[in-house]
Amino acid sequence: MEKGKICAVVGESGCGKTTLFRLIAGLEHPDNGEIKIANQVVSNLSKIVTPQKRNVGMVFQDFALFPHLTVARNIGYSLPLNESEKIKDVLKTMELEGFDQRFPHELSTGQQQRVALARTLVTNPQLLLLDEPFSNLDALLKNSLRRELSEMIKPLGISILFITHDLDDALAIADEVVIMKDGELLESGSITMVSQHAKNEYVKSIFSNLKSSAEIIIHKLSR
Repeated sequence: MEKGKICAVVGESGCGKTTLFRLIAGLEHPDNGEIKIANQVVSNLSKIVTPQKRNVGMVFQDFALFPHLTVARNIGYSLPLNESEKIKDVLKTMELEGFDQRFPHELSTGQQQRVALARTLVTNPQLLLLDEPFSNLDALLKNSLRRELSEMIKPLGISILFITHDLDDALAIADEVVIMKDGELLESGSITMVSQHAKNEYVKSIFSNLKSSAEIIIHKLSR
């Protein structure tokens, strides 16, 4: 993927999306192949770079916040004690000023997600991995979080890779898309290229179904 872009890995449950993420993050070791981040090999058959040396941030689906720690302490958990200015900066970036002494249970779902993102961003990762960031959310909150992710994170120039089972998520904010099925990568490239020039029949069908659904909605709204 291109540096500074948002790439969505789309596929059904069990197709291998999470395994792919764990391989990139260094939490799993591949059986073969090679993984490069910023043109540097981090994994092959003779070399495995440890997760903490890959400069990769990962936000899990359930956010994994420490319930007994304040927002500020959650964000600064991996930082030295004298890094308060860095915490203040990321609080401002994520529009969480004034929430630093609150606990996770005192926050909305959207605010909890921003805290999880802030905790990762404060380490200055060159690649950000998001595991199903919009799943199990109602439509209004999902749209809000999509917008926040695009408006707050993308300007920072960090490359973002997120996995989702919902193609709508990819179309909403991604620059590039990877389509997976049964452990295989079927198509990858820009949204426009994959949607208009897909060669795989499965990929063609999901974009065709999405287009048909959109046409039905537009027809109903135009009555």
